[in-house]
Amino acid sequence: MIGEALLVTAGLVIYFGDMFALTVTKIHGYLVPSKPINLQYGMKRSEISIIIQGMVLGLLLFPIFFKFLLQMWECFTSSANSKAREYHEIGKSVIFFASLAFILIVVIPIWMQLVQDFHVHPLLWVIMFVFSEPLKRVSLCIYWVAVIYVSVRRFYHISKNSKIERILLRKYYHLMAVLMFLPALIFQPKFLDLAFGAALAVFLVLEIIRVWRVWPLGHLVHQFMNAFTDHRDSDLLVVSHFSLLLGCALPIWMSSGFNDRPLAPFAGILSLGIGDTMASMVGHKYGVLRWSKTGKKTVEGTAAGITSVLVACSVLLPLLATTGYIFTQHWFSLLVAVTVSGLLEAYTAQLDNAFIPLIFYSLLCL
Repeated sequence: MIGEALLVTAGLVIYFGDMFALTVTKIHGYLVPSKPINLQYGMKRSEISIIIQGMVLGLLLFPIFFKFLLQMWECFTSSANSKAREYHEIGKSVIFFASLAFILIVVIPIWMQLVQDFHVHPLLWVIMFVFSEPLKRVSLCIYWVAVIYVSVRRFYHISKNSKIERILLRKYYHLMAVLMFLPALIFQPKFLDLAFGAALAVFLVLEIIRVWRVWPLGHLVHQFMNAFTDHRDSDLLVVSHFSLLLGCALPIWMSSGFNDRPLAPFAGILSLGIGDTMASMVGHKYGVLRWSKTGKKTVEGTAAGITSVLVACSVLLPLLATTGYIFTQHWFSLLVAVTVSGLLEAYTAQLDNAFIPLIFYSLLCL
């Protein structure tokens, strides 16, 4: 877990540092408006990037604020009997949801409006953005909800009544990611940026509820998440769903606005949703030659993963050409990128969802 911890720590330091530098720059601009040359920092940010950054960092800091409020609450309550403990749990729940609403509706939007000219409340901006193309974006939301409902209900039932290994069962969620994200990335990339931020915010809130056992959802969320955990999840945190979401989202976020390689935003979807899934399924069913004596990954699985990604790229490239992309990607460099990332996935013992998409993205950008 050391590799994952270093990756997450570096990402958080960069993200928080960027937020701090951007805030200081904006405050400096407000306090010293008369200078002919104001302090500048970074590239121009879009409203969507500011919303995502504010929501994510605000929710990461929220547990500190909630713990402080909870400690104050516990100073005035007693849990000597069962009735008192019941009232304590209800009070804890009320404090949680009230403070969460305050952070999301008041505190975070204040920072967003400080660093970006929204002209309206950021929540209203999001609603206006969604309904600026209601047919496409609302229809896409309905499609996502339908896919999530059918898939989660089906997979959870299988997990309770089947002997299928959890690692294989979780690969079905990788396929679900392909069904959800691939059409949106082709036809509504900006909306997908925002949707990834919203999904990450929901995951963070659910994980906080699960860890703190917030009534009435804490136990239910924990029970559901526990059905899909494996040895790579710790006793305290369940990180697999975060790694899958971020593995698909980060290449898209990093490509926004300035990447001329059309396949680069698809790095996460291709490597995790198609390559990793095919490698696991083929390797589990047909694999004979193992890469190592102690590992489970096979040569057949790796070959299937690499081949499936190349096939997907051969289908995706002509489809992207019809949408106006100008291609600078050569097949040789694509073959090298797919092969290297596939071999890296075969040899790694780390949480591959976390960094294989980043490696593949970097190779596609060369």
